[in-house]
Amino acid sequence: MATKKRKHQDVDPHTAMESLREALLESGRIVFPSLSVDIVSPDLKLINLGRVRADVAMDLADALKRGGSGE
Repeated sequence: MATKKRKHQDVDPHTAMESLREALLESGRIVFPSLSVDIVSPDLKLINLGRVRADVAMDLADALKRGGSGE
């Protein structure tokens, strides 16, 4: 799987957060309830993933192992 390397300064954190949220939802039942943009340090453009239940972490791990194909 080829991915295009992006410079962090070129990525809008709000766009990145929504993109991640959509990808997680598309992969199955993965929801990060605390997913948000870190407003404390805007220059770093950080995304807070927050906390998730253990079963959600396992679902995420399984999706990553499958390549996010949702199979």
